[in-house]
Amino acid sequence: MAGWRRAVELAMTCEEIERLTTLSRSRTEPASRVSRAQMLLAYRENPSFCAVGQRVGVHHQTVQRCVERALSYGPLAAIEDRPRPGKEPVITPEAKAWLVSLACDKAKEHGYPHELWTTRLLARHAREHGPTAGHECLARLVQGTVCKILGQEEIKPHKVRYYLERRDAEFEQKMAEVLCVYREVQVLKRAAAKSRKAIKRVAIVSYDEKPGIQAIATTAPDLPPKPGVHATFARDYEYKRHGTLSLLAGIDLLTGKVHALVKDRHRSREFIEFLKCLDAAYPASTAIKLILDNHSAHISRETTAWLDARPPGRFELPSRPSMVRGSISSRASSPNSRGRSCATSGSPQNTNSKSALWPELTT
Repeated sequence: MAGWRRAVELAMTCEEIERLTTLSRSRTEPASRVSRAQMLLAYRENPSFCAVGQRVGVHHQTVQRCVERALSYGPLAAIEDRPRPGKEPVITPEAKAWLVSLACDKAKEHGYPHELWTTRLLARHAREHGPTAGHECLARLVQGTVCKILGQEEIKPHKVRYYLERRDAEFEQKMAEVLCVYREVQVLKRAAAKSRKAIKRVAIVSYDEKPGIQAIATTAPDLPPKPGVHATFARDYEYKRHGTLSLLAGIDLLTGKVHALVKDRHRSREFIEFLKCLDAAYPASTAIKLILDNHSAHISRETTAWLDARPPGRFELPSRPSMVRGSISSRASSPNSRGRSCATSGSPQNTNSKSALWPELTT
């Protein structure tokens, strides 16, 4: 005569109980996983196979098998399906490794005009050259299988992600110098806000250039808006080109004043002319700190010779990244930058304020 089934104690941690509770209430998980989670939680409250089966709506032997699996492999492993034998894989691990290694090369290295692989091209190449390399299982390889194999290895040979190679061994030191300058801006602003006394005489200017600005003129006058007829200004599609301009601009990080210079080019002589404008804009006792990028005009012989001729401490160039680039780019894409200029010659040479020069010349 068969004996009574004995209740088995099922121990679970707080994390396992929380995970099973979440699964038992899920509306998106597979029904089998939800049902098994409910069985384990119900059995923990009432250790009876029949009672749990009636509560969940399954046979008591199903509950018993689920509990036995939880005792053997753990509660979280018990809710998963057991791996089934299935069909033997056709593509061998060696063939997959060969395909992944092939995907890590560029397509042009294998005689194709394409620089990068596409999954269709990779599948065709594997079908043609896989059997020759000793992988007969790749003779009927299709694009979908290639996608699955590459997805398992998390490889996307058809995409490019850009990176910045570190070419400057002193980058960390230069970065620290620039960050110290920006930190100095915050300290000086806080000191000026707390005290009415004169703060340290220093000007911190973030500088950059925007070359290739189109100088475009209209061929017909703009038509103004008319209430009830035209809601916006109307402009002729035709325009005249007058070459390109370069905008050299710097923003005083303490006062917000913008120093701008418009030139046909942005060589060393134009940069020196901008420095002369800065020299004339500030008192002789003010130290001017310039934050620049790595443009060749900033470190040329002409620029270095001009800076050496200035009084000591007048100009300081900490190095390198500049904040004004974002300001120029945002100006160029703003609604106020859609004006058109007349010509490149005779353009205004300098402005020391946020004037209409920027919108007119940053189209």
